[in-house]
Amino acid sequence: MEFKTLKLEIKEQIATITLNRPEAMNALNTELYAELNKALTVIEDDSSLRVLIITGQGKAFVAGADISEMSGMNSEQGKRFSLIGQDTFNRLSNFKLPVIAAINGFALGGGCEFAMGCDIRIANQFAKFGQPEVNLGLIPGYCGTQRLSRIIGLSNALYLLTTADMIDANEALRLGLVQKVVPAEELISESEKIASKIASKGNMAIKKVKEVTVKGMNMNFYDACEYEAEEFGKLFDGEEAQEGMKAFLEKRKPNW
Repeated sequence: MEFKTLKLEIKEQIATITLNRPEAMNALNTELYAELNKALTVIEDDSSLRVLIITGQGKAFVAGADISEMSGMNSEQGKRFSLIGQDTFNRLSNFKLPVIAAINGFALGGGCEFAMGCDIRIANQFAKFGQPEVNLGLIPGYCGTQRLSRIIGLSNALYLLTTADMIDANEALRLGLVQKVVPAEELISESEKIASKIASKGNMAIKKVKEVTVKGMNMNFYDACEYEAEEFGKLFDGEEAQEGMKAFLEKRKPNW
């Protein structure tokens, strides 16, 4: 399948999406959302894949939503544009595969929200993060007010949301917004290394641990624990868990 705004590469068990609007710093527009969702469907339909990496071409991961598309919108159109982004990033959050954001530069506004929709965030040393929407008289519209507070805490989130301050990769690491900062030339190789490590684990277990963790975040703690026990128990009926435990006892690598 051919794409205009992104590139899709499949190598062994890892899919990589590279957002490819460098002339617009990969700004989010309707066309990019449509193509991104098509690419996600292609990946979902490939049962051989284990992990998804998303990165950007050029100096930005995503510099934000496309202001030139937004500027003429009325309230109803603005809401629809918000819901397109929310639906897409929620799809990533609930995607059956773990999603790694390899953040190669600016991740501002919708770009920061995009990164937060992914499961793991690896940044190069030049990456910048922020939610500058109040500078435009707006608020984040792609779940940013909700995800940021859940990831870095309410007060830290409100500080960034109200000041519109831009932070560097090391500050993002300190706040827990990213999991690792690496030199620019190592960003993709490090992301692929992490992806390969995940891909080497039990496939069903990886999918299930993401599902239970994400769903449990929005449940009562005790209900979530009961849900965890139920899904934990179900895995004992599968060949994967039996092989994994047998391999451990026999002191060998499992043959998934």
